[in-house]
Amino acid sequence: MTMMKENLLAAKPLAKPRNKRRKKWQALKRDRYLYLLGLPGILCLIIFKYIPMWGVLIAFQDYSPFKGLLGSEWVGLENFRVFFENPDFPMLLRNTIAINVMSLVFFFPVPIILSLMMNEVRNELFKRTIQSIVYLPHFLSWVIIAGLTFTLFATGEGLVNKILIQLGYEGVQWLTTPNYFWAFLTGQSVWKEAGWGTVIFLAAMANVDPQLYEAARMDGASRLRQMWNITIPAIQNVIIILLILKLGHIMDVGFEQVFLLQNAAVSEVADVFDTYIYRVGIRQSEFSYTTAVGLFKAAIGLMLVIISNKLVKKAGGEGFY
Repeated sequence: MTMMKENLLAAKPLAKPRNKRRKKWQALKRDRYLYLLGLPGILCLIIFKYIPMWGVLIAFQDYSPFKGLLGSEWVGLENFRVFFENPDFPMLLRNTIAINVMSLVFFFPVPIILSLMMNEVRNELFKRTIQSIVYLPHFLSWVIIAGLTFTLFATGEGLVNKILIQLGYEGVQWLTTPNYFWAFLTGQSVWKEAGWGTVIFLAAMANVDPQLYEAARMDGASRLRQMWNITIPAIQNVIIILLILKLGHIMDVGFEQVFLLQNAAVSEVADVFDTYIYRVGIRQSEFSYTTAVGLFKAAIGLMLVIISNKLVKKAGGEGFY
């Protein structure tokens, strides 16, 4: 009897993993069409995101296209040392962080405010019309945005300067004055992407229980009070998640936007990591060196995501993961 009990006790731990595997297989079989639907996205993620990650090895090599990834000489952290000792590093770091901080302060709240305003519109036709108008700039390329910017703010033939001259003022060199460059980048981003950024917030607001608003109205709450006490708390987690993701891209600046707007007069405030990687890595073929720059950017972004997520959880929020 004692031996039988021991054998039964020994067999019990083996049954649990089998049951778990069976349940997982049943769930996989039950939801097979959902997994099949997500298969193209999973393959795209693996092919274009995970497989290229092996390329970061060249950041630690003196990479030669003729020798390949496995045949190139290993140099360790030499590329990082050269980058950190580069006289341009402080300028690149300052410009990149300054542009992103301005975007975080002035651009990030705009879609939230815009979505709150559109959510309060009760006329559906008017609401859909406004949504279509504010979405439209998102579908314009940065080339077109840059062309519109030059048309409006060019020193000689710009529409804004022509209006100023007609009013008796002197023309302003908008696009060749360093003090205006960061403001132009932020303004372009707000005009182009603010409307599209409302999509997620409006979707979150659509899930708010209408009974909460009815109860608030019965208690005498104004529209502003309903917005403050119901709508904003309902989208708080979405705001936090998007903020964490935004912090993860604090070292990324849209290359195309900056590249199209920069010129020699504003190079001191316009040169960022992305344009530097293009200039040195692509045009001068310094592949290992600029891969180290890109890896540095990614490492800073990852650290900020982890730190901000932990701070959110300590504050009582759900966080990103």
